[in-house]
Amino acid sequence: MSLKNAAAEEAFLKALLDSVDQAYKDKRAEVQRLLEEAVKANGQRNVVVEAPGGEQVATVNLKPGSAEAVVHDADALLAWVLAQFPAEVERKFVTLVRPAFLKKLLAELTAANSTEWADPNTGVIHRVPGVSVEANRKRTHEVRFVGPKGIVGRDRIAAAWRSGELALPGVTAPVKEVGRDAR
Repeated sequence: MSLKNAAAEEAFLKALLDSVDQAYKDKRAEVQRLLEEAVKANGQRNVVVEAPGGEQVATVNLKPGSAEAVVHDADALLAWVLAQFPAEVERKFVTLVRPAFLKKLLAELTAANSTEWADPNTGVIHRVPGVSVEANRKRTHEVRFVGPKGIVGRDRIAAAWRSGELALPGVTAPVKEVGRDAR
């Protein structure tokens, strides 16, 4: 293939990619909003996707978000650890909660989805100051295509698009063939 034809194909693909990318982002946001509404309305968390003609090509599934414990007031946390677990404090030029204890404490608070922590040695339940459990990833959704590695669903969608059977709003029609330069 000549440089001219290769560059032309790249330009055409780039134009299509840019168009498809923006259309995809807009549609993804719309699907997320509609899934959130469906969960609230009737508990629906997924939808089957069919190609023109009714063949299943994918499913779209709502994925849960997650949360983790984070320190938002280091001084309050330090004061609590000093009072309750003084052996877990290192004194240097500054006073800090031992990193291993902090890591363990935050992991256990994250697992419990709470700022209440049960001391494994005494069973005493502590409300840990200076820490909160906050969302670190919003709920999202995923598209799973039918077939091994999604190949069947992806191929069926591509074939429907190439044949003109599938039209996508905001996306330019596919390039049929770029002429070959004989040079």
